[in-house]
Amino acid sequence: MANRVRLLRFTNGEMSQEQLGVSVGVTRQTIAAIEAGKYAPSLETAFRIAHVFGVPLGDVFDWSPS
Repeated sequence: MANRVRLLRFTNGEMSQEQLGVSVGVTRQTIAAIEAGKYAPSLETAFRIAHVFGVPLGDVFDWSPS
């Protein structure tokens, strides 16, 4: 699953991983793992991240069968 979390953080006032984590209720380490593609967030966390940036879920995460 690809994502644009890092890009969205930087285009939204260079938000830190810590700030985003606090906003969605996860740790900075979890945000780092999501950005690196090492961890797939829960559906709720994915929606929370999209909500923070004010964009649809599909603008943050992309999945395609491989």
